[in-house]
Amino acid sequence: MKITILTLFPEMFVPLQQSILRRAQDAGYIKIDVVDFRDYADNKHKKVDDTPYGGGAGMVICAQPVVSAIESIDPKKQAHRIFLTPAAPTLTHTRVVELAQMKRDLILLCGHYEGIDQRAIALCIDEVISIGDYVLTGGEIPAMVLADAVARYVPGIIAEASLANESFTTNLLEHPQYTKPREFRGLEVPSVLFGGNHAEIEKWKKEEGLKITKKFRPDLMGGGNG
Repeated sequence: MKITILTLFPEMFVPLQQSILRRAQDAGYIKIDVVDFRDYADNKHKKVDDTPYGGGAGMVICAQPVVSAIESIDPKKQAHRIFLTPAAPTLTHTRVVELAQMKRDLILLCGHYEGIDQRAIALCIDEVISIGDYVLTGGEIPAMVLADAVARYVPGIIAEASLANESFTTNLLEHPQYTKPREFRGLEVPSVLFGGNHAEIEKWKKEEGLKITKKFRPDLMGGGNG
């Protein structure tokens, strides 16, 4: 899979070249390109924003550089094009897995300032996604979140066994994790994890996951927010 990120601030994406994502790219499982769509502006000074029609604070990104960039990168419209914006459905685990399984490259468009001219969205975007009910200074961090989340489900990047019992995979949050030492500052690892009884260990994991889900995300169990 190839993920192309369109942004005015490519220097923000250094984290996508670290750790697991770096190894995944080196191994050829995924390719992440970051493109400055200012380079596609057709005016002398590479200006990409202007004042909003109808008045209002701030500046709006013009349609031309965004549309020109996307048409240049994906002339045959083969990629799935996503605009990261608060005014959109919230990203879910289910949608992350679906995007990873689409077998299509992704183009992620990062908004900035007061937004992007709606005509660019109408002409070039397949889907809009938000990462939560809050507003950030731009779409760069949401694009990193989406790229990281989707990459984890590209075959070969993360072991299937590690993905099988994660939070949200079974509508439960994940159970607590422990490692050495057995005792730390008076707190001990639950004894069930040392007994070698795999059935009891699995039972404990499920029960602990259930407790955490009831406490923090009862909505996942159909119990609402109360």
